[in-house]
Amino acid sequence: MEILSPAGSFESLVAAVRSGADAVYLGLKDFSARRNAENFDSDEFTRAAEYCHIRGVKVYVALNTMIKQKELPAALSAAKQAYTGGADAFIVSDLGFISVLREALPDAPLHASTQMTVHSPAALISLKQLGIKRVVLAREMSREEIKEFCDAAKKLKTEVEVFVHGALCMCVSGQCLLSCALGGRSGNRGLCAGPCRLEFSAAQPGRYDLSLKDLSLINHLKDLETLGVASAKIEGRMKRPEYVAAATAACRKSLDGLRDGELSAALKNVFSRSGFTDGYYTDRRGPDMFGIRTKEDAEISPSAFSFLHDIYRNERTSVPVNIKADIRKGESVTVLFCDNDGNSSLSTGDLPEKAQTRALDEETVKTALAKLGGTPYFANNISVTLDDGLFVSAAGLNELRRSAVEELSAKRAHRDIPPAGSFEFCEPPRRKAQGVKLYARFNSPSRMPEDLSGVYGVILPFECDFPPLEHGIVKIAHLPRYITDESRISERLNVLKKQGVQTAYCDTLSALSLAKREGFGVITSNFFNCANTYGIDVLRRFGADMVTLSAETYMPSAKELITSVPTGIFAYGRLPLMLTRNCPVRNVKTCAQCGKSGFLTDRKGVRFPVYCRDGISEILNSAPVYLADKRDDLAAFDFLLLSFFDETPGRVRKIIDEYLRGGSPGGEFTRGVYYSNIP
Repeated sequence: MEILSPAGSFESLVAAVRSGADAVYLGLKDFSARRNAENFDSDEFTRAAEYCHIRGVKVYVALNTMIKQKELPAALSAAKQAYTGGADAFIVSDLGFISVLREALPDAPLHASTQMTVHSPAALISLKQLGIKRVVLAREMSREEIKEFCDAAKKLKTEVEVFVHGALCMCVSGQCLLSCALGGRSGNRGLCAGPCRLEFSAAQPGRYDLSLKDLSLINHLKDLETLGVASAKIEGRMKRPEYVAAATAACRKSLDGLRDGELSAALKNVFSRSGFTDGYYTDRRGPDMFGIRTKEDAEISPSAFSFLHDIYRNERTSVPVNIKADIRKGESVTVLFCDNDGNSSLSTGDLPEKAQTRALDEETVKTALAKLGGTPYFANNISVTLDDGLFVSAAGLNELRRSAVEELSAKRAHRDIPPAGSFEFCEPPRRKAQGVKLYARFNSPSRMPEDLSGVYGVILPFECDFPPLEHGIVKIAHLPRYITDESRISERLNVLKKQGVQTAYCDTLSALSLAKREGFGVITSNFFNCANTYGIDVLRRFGADMVTLSAETYMPSAKELITSVPTGIFAYGRLPLMLTRNCPVRNVKTCAQCGKSGFLTDRKGVRFPVYCRDGISEILNSAPVYLADKRDDLAAFDFLLLSFFDETPGRVRKIIDEYLRGGSPGGEFTRGVYYSNIP
């Protein structure tokens, strides 16, 4: 199993390689989910790739952010530069950008980022169609869920990558809007400010009920390898080189079946949040998974630095070479180096001299050529052809060895790269919306008013039975945002068919795939993070009948994305800011005590409702999005999603009327970030 380490800087990259990484992943200056890391410009990347390739280490480039329409050419240009600079694969998440890369760089391997929220096997066929070679799984999956996924992936010859150490987000990756909503810094755009590490209390003030301990599955690596996981990934592009070295070395020793108590202690000391957790993997979710970075944790970190520096201070000899020396009378001395990847280098010296006293012997030659300290190479086998009575100086043999090493390194650093494909960006056909349709989403039928006039479709949780609706109103089932049992989804969809439900509202590729498999029409939600026309087209090809744009889309840009597929926005309601498998309210209350009325309070006293459904919790925004007074802007779209959570039926009716005829916001409300062009 590959050990994949983070490299937020060149020093961290060196630390990873020298500590035992098989591959590293890094970001460029833009379009990376860790834009605040030091990252690499074009020249730095080429240097990094050469350094790694000489040492037999692969380099994966993370281009895993939501990409705006106007950014696509720059993103492709960055990818092409990295491709020609030696990138071994790209870690990607934006559906539109994936389709562009697939056409522009057909030979470049693509890995689906954890930002794509892949957590059940149903997504695999769609990912295969996109040309994805490897899937980075959601961090919330249990051992049994990973096993099921690996079994399905193996049939499709798709590799599986799992995070095994590092920071654990409270929210399922790709589904978080907290940082963007509270501070205008989008996690989906690589600029998460980490507000979940601040005070959020499910009870009395002073609690940190959105802060999880760091993940560590290092003791489970052999088990993961047995399950079929191809790559063990370490989080940490924002961390120090000492952290990268500690985590990489610990993974290396664990995979080699070794235990090192001193290294384990250093790993905990260099960075932890009151220890580590394997709660998701072992399916033991709950309060024990939560922790913060304490003053004591921070103070003890420097004590580990000296020990960890020693791990990566020197070159790691990891590349075997076969060496052949020919020393014959009347012929130039030659030394041939061959690696296991088909590279070779031949160094030629002067004619050997006639021995005046002691003739050169085979062991002396082998000893001289085996002196590869300070290089990544070690002599796997040395063969010597030596005529009797000859002499070559030690300096001469050393120079032949050095020359052969330099030439071999140069060949390992540079690879033959297949040419890029031809690709030109083209403007899709534009059209005007043909009248805005309202879709109302409810968390329970009890919230629905008797009068639903003006509403084109009603969305209810798929576990709810639909009440009788006025003729012509479309019944739409909202599939779970996190799916753990695909057969249950399919069975329930068949029940809903008998109730006249023919459309599904889907938040992930897994949900979309299951809905299409059962013959349902599909509306995709804002959590596909779609912000460009190429992404809309991918969803169309996957069977989406309607596409909801990302809630982080700038309004003027959103209005330009009206293409052949009916397009809409989340226009009213408490926007879900987080999706988690670990309900924060359960830190202080049982489900019975909560009664689905839980909330979190931040350090400013603002309350955020917690909505639990189907074993998953959503943290909702404190105030609803309100856009009914923005009629000119809303007219650009084909549909608007109105999401109702705690409104009374009477209040629901009033809001529907305001969106039909125009209205003014009352009480606390937000515009979301539709009018903030977030970076």
